[in-house]
Amino acid sequence: MKPIVVVGSINTDLVLRAERLPLPGETLHAASFSIFTGGKGANQATAVARLGGRAIMLGLVGRDSLGDGLLTSLAEAGLATNLIGRAEGGSGVAVITVTASGENAILLSAGANGQLSPDLLYAHRDRIAGAGMVLTQLETPLPTLDALALLCEEYGVPLMLDPAPAQAFSAETIRKVTWLTPNESEAELLFGTWLGEASERRLRELADSILRDGPRNLLLKLGGRGAYLATATGIREMIAPFSVAVVDTTAAGDCFNGAFAWRLVYGDDPRESARFAAAAAAVSVTRTGALPSLPTEAEVRTLMDTMQSSSPLEVRS
Repeated sequence: MKPIVVVGSINTDLVLRAERLPLPGETLHAASFSIFTGGKGANQATAVARLGGRAIMLGLVGRDSLGDGLLTSLAEAGLATNLIGRAEGGSGVAVITVTASGENAILLSAGANGQLSPDLLYAHRDRIAGAGMVLTQLETPLPTLDALALLCEEYGVPLMLDPAPAQAFSAETIRKVTWLTPNESEAELLFGTWLGEASERRLRELADSILRDGPRNLLLKLGGRGAYLATATGIREMIAPFSVAVVDTTAAGDCFNGAFAWRLVYGDDPRESARFAAAAAAVSVTRTGALPSLPTEAEVRTLMDTMQSSSPLEVRS
């Protein structure tokens, strides 16, 4: 099986747990503080590796002690680090507040991730050409996304884009995307429609509209409602979530993408892949942190075998 190449961010996550998010100007006492390896790129690559797939991480960390720790952590998670470069300056950092209900708010400093340029892609274009799929996100510069989309098109490699953090990017690039996987807030920014209360009929209409001029396939992550799958082959289907006790939603969307991509590359059809991804994300939200929350295939299969798809599950990027 060809490897999955993940082009994206690598961060140190500084996680504070509190009863609720502070109001503007308010100071709250945190219940706990933890440091984890994270970043949407690192999360997705590790999700693939933890599930048993082969993932290649392409990104940058800083020439600082945080960068040293990130490389060590990713190696311990089973990822090869030889395609991760060192940039001048600091590594990426995310400050994450997690509430008692498992919701999170994130403040991000790009650090080295902001220096990820097309030159790094060209230096490793043979790895991109040999990928079964390429995963990327929007925590790195948009010109790099544009260059990556062109390379994937040139080599005929499927490209999965998680458009997070939400921001506009070129229509030309979106047409080169094989799988676009926004959550509700990201879809609202990109397409001007809030999906939270949308009926299945409305989701179908929206998906039809997006696919006419946009990506080849679409997977809308709908929080507690699950996900909506729309493909170029005509699939239009709700994917139900799994009912679990939510502890921390950090990296749930990244877990979903990694699991979804792995099963697609493995050969499962989109429905099977999306259901597996929903179960993987469900396992992840029952644990704290980004990388530590990512499940093994055995854990996902156990959940799928023992629980019915129902609700609720908040799957966010």
